[in-house]
Amino acid sequence: MAGIIYQLLASSTLLSLGLYHLICTTRNFLKSPQSYSAKPFYPFPFSSNLRLKHLPLYLLMLCLFIAFLHQSFISSDPDPLVKGRTPVYHFITLNSAAVLFLFLILSLSFFLSESTSLLPLPPDLFFAFASAIFFLHYSVSDGAASVQTSDLQAKCDSLSARVSALASLMCLILACQPKLFIAEVGLGASLCLQGLWVLQTGLSLYVEAFIPEGCHKLLDVVSGVEGSTKCDLDESRLRAVAILDLVFVVHVMFVIIFVMLTYAVVAKSIGVRRLGSYEPLPANASDSNHIQMKALAGTQA
Repeated sequence: MAGIIYQLLASSTLLSLGLYHLICTTRNFLKSPQSYSAKPFYPFPFSSNLRLKHLPLYLLMLCLFIAFLHQSFISSDPDPLVKGRTPVYHFITLNSAAVLFLFLILSLSFFLSESTSLLPLPPDLFFAFASAIFFLHYSVSDGAASVQTSDLQAKCDSLSARVSALASLMCLILACQPKLFIAEVGLGASLCLQGLWVLQTGLSLYVEAFIPEGCHKLLDVVSGVEGSTKCDLDESRLRAVAILDLVFVVHVMFVIIFVMLTYAVVAKSIGVRRLGSYEPLPANASDSNHIQMKALAGTQA
């Protein structure tokens, strides 16, 4: 039960962060395309209070701290399949906790940079640090997938690693080209995709109704740790992996549609018109132009 609750918390945090970043990025770009520049984090735009402006950053740091504590504590969970503690599971969770701690340090550093003069670091340097940490998360997730004894868990970790690699690439591009709007949109979309996939991972591993046919949870594993979901036959394992690939593609489609809808809604709320669209002139303007042209023709005659 604790596993699915943690997955829900992580998923809602990533989805909220991705959506917030997409909205603020689109809003920042549409308001002034010429002076647009990417930011690692946007202050809350609907409040003049200095504390409330950093409310999303406070919530992000709180969620990262909770996730860090959770990963640190579960690293010592007993695994009934192996008497005592599983070293592989112990180090996998410690690696995840270390990555979360680095994200927490990065968020705290950005908060100090924005609110004080202690760390006057430029945004491109924060993007470079974020790129390095996302790449480290990719490495940790890919390594965890290679040593997992659960086929479903290994596949979920492998796909999560790819999303982290995409986020790392977007951050690296923004560190070099901060005016590239599509890269910042890609970063927000990758956060949304990671949030959806974390939710799918929790459902596929901990909820019986979503576990693929031919696979099941081991009844003697209470904590839902390493090796807790198994597929009986190779055919069932391959079928489950193919289903997860298909579900991942569906999530990607949802994110693409979501990005388009977000752009359309933000553009409509700001009142931006599509460039090159036909707009009829007002009646008084056309009458004035007609009078001016008649006067010009009379002068030439």
